[in-house]
Amino acid sequence: MQDLLIYLILGLCVGVMSGFFGIGGGFILTPTLILMGFSPVIAIATSLLYTVATSLSGVFAHFRLKNIKWETSIMIGISGIIATQLAHPFVLLLGKLQLENTIIPLMYIALILYFSISILVSNSSSKVQTIHNTKYSYVKIVLIGLFAGFISTLLGVGGGFIIVPLLIGVLAFQPKYAVGTSLLSVFMIVIAGFTTYASTVELDFGVIGSLIVGALIGGQLGARVTKVYEDKQVRHFLAGLYIATGLSLLLKLFQMDLLGLLILFSYCLYMLLHFLLHTLKVRLKEKEVS
Repeated sequence: MQDLLIYLILGLCVGVMSGFFGIGGGFILTPTLILMGFSPVIAIATSLLYTVATSLSGVFAHFRLKNIKWETSIMIGISGIIATQLAHPFVLLLGKLQLENTIIPLMYIALILYFSISILVSNSSSKVQTIHNTKYSYVKIVLIGLFAGFISTLLGVGGGFIIVPLLIGVLAFQPKYAVGTSLLSVFMIVIAGFTTYASTVELDFGVIGSLIVGALIGGQLGARVTKVYEDKQVRHFLAGLYIATGLSLLLKLFQMDLLGLLILFSYCLYMLLHFLLHTLKVRLKEKEVS
């Protein structure tokens, strides 16, 4: 029972991050579970099922906020679903060769490094979000979906941590639209990704259920918090999360799992406290003005 409470709290915290950043949750959960001792394949499958719940919760929240660009989201989702079917055999091959504990963390670190830098140097917050319906823009959208779908199934993430920075950097989306659009695409992709694992791994549904209950609450809270932050702040927080996650996985490669877990949890705790205090500060100012 105590273990399930821990996973409930973990699901709540990751759910808040998912709703705030539009990253589906698996981006944080997969490395956390790996650091907690889960095998990479079990961590991936667990995170994908968890991400179904977090992304669905976030979709409802951002739908109400009108942050979803439907055409872009559906195109990314469909192309992502196609790519999920290519990644699963590759993950199983890594498992047979006993390379998953090295290759998967290294791929995480490489992607995290790239996207954290791309977010920090992006100036998209100063641009007007416009997407022209040209063949060239459609090609870019499809390529984003294919890449996100493959990485989603390969690493057990929703793909949002790839989709969000690419929508911001490549298609000049404002962060709030990138987050909402990403979550709908992620929901489509992770359903397809999880079904590829469902028949090949044995999962602890008690753990997953606790994570999902926390996620359903956290996703709504995280989406609401985006309204009290500026686009630049969201980008900086996301880049910081990427860096903390990458550092934790790098430490795992050197058998320093506990220190890596501590660094990741510390940054997440800092963000949660910032969300709470900043929201209270904004609400107090609004009351003073009114």
